[in-house]
Amino acid sequence: MEEQLILDIGDDGIEKMEENNAVIVDDIGQQVDDLFTKVEKLEQRVNEIEQFYLNSSNKQSSSSQKSLLVKDKDKVKHIPGYKKHQQEAARREATAAKRMQEIMRQFGSILRQITQHKWAWPFMQPVDVEGLGLRDYYEVIDRPMDFSTIKNLMEAKDGTEYKHVRDICSDVRLVFQNAMKYNDDKSDVHVMAKTLLEKFEEKWLQFLPRVTEEEKRREEEEAEAQLSIQRAQEAAHAKMARDLSNELYEADMHLEQLRETVVQKCRKMSIEDKRNLGIALTQLSPEDLSKALDIVAQHNPSFHSTAIEVDLDIDAQSESTLWRLKYFVKDALQGYGKDDAIIGDEANNGHLSPTKPTNTTRTIASKRKKQICNALARTAKKRNQKLSS
Repeated sequence: MEEQLILDIGDDGIEKMEENNAVIVDDIGQQVDDLFTKVEKLEQRVNEIEQFYLNSSNKQSSSSQKSLLVKDKDKVKHIPGYKKHQQEAARREATAAKRMQEIMRQFGSILRQITQHKWAWPFMQPVDVEGLGLRDYYEVIDRPMDFSTIKNLMEAKDGTEYKHVRDICSDVRLVFQNAMKYNDDKSDVHVMAKTLLEKFEEKWLQFLPRVTEEEKRREEEEAEAQLSIQRAQEAAHAKMARDLSNELYEADMHLEQLRETVVQKCRKMSIEDKRNLGIALTQLSPEDLSKALDIVAQHNPSFHSTAIEVDLDIDAQSESTLWRLKYFVKDALQGYGKDDAIIGDEANNGHLSPTKPTNTTRTIASKRKKQICNALARTAKKRNQKLSS
């Protein structure tokens, strides 16, 4: 009766232990899923950073750089100090607009000289198409223009006003070009328009340096502003890269802790497990075999995975190393399309099931594999000699 009671208590303990292990497994699985989700998001941010620096490294003209920044306006909004950049841009535009208004005011003196000329009267008001019976006027002239319309646009405050002095200059030319286009070369209106246009062009050439100076100044201010935004973007992406590096490191450390937890919860490998693991190692490709040896070297400083001749003692490896090897070999062999029985199934109590290498496997085996096989054989021979003695 006493013995039966002890057995019952033992069974309850085992059942409770299994329940605890199941909870631990679920918790680890959830943590791994969370890590994968986090890593996917980090990868997206890494891609954004790589794309940013790729674009920055390409040699682009100032116009293409400007179009790039306009294209990425939504991303620019997220850089530090973006609101400050917006405010500075608004102030810069307002100041430039005032300077341009002053230039247009100065340009008004040229217009007065032209409009006060004795031959300017035909161009002061819109052409009276109906009154003069010019039925084909709108067929010849696409966009009528006159000085009263120009004056109204210069004085407008409803958004239709001129924004640049070159726009006024273009309309002044249009007034005379329309008259020259519609009227015969020898007509008075044509000669008057041609004469006034020549006078206007002379005065415009004298005035032009002021315009080009302002345009150059505005272009330099715009370039400086774009450079400021670019630097802010670079600083933001540099900080993002540092933060990403830290987050990736933390994720890697967390994953490493989970690996250690899993390994610690694994049962101790039996002699049969180790023997089958040794057999499975011989089935690896040369590349995967080198990776497996690197796993051993990570936890065994005295083991040189790159040595010409390797002596691998399975029994001398820690449980952590053995289980790492098992999981690595299992994944590798499954990648070859081999049966899981080569290295065992955890559902079958975790025991490894020995399987003979196929002819194809023997053909693939490299010199490196043979070295491992020989190393395993030497280790087994030494062990048998110790046991017999």
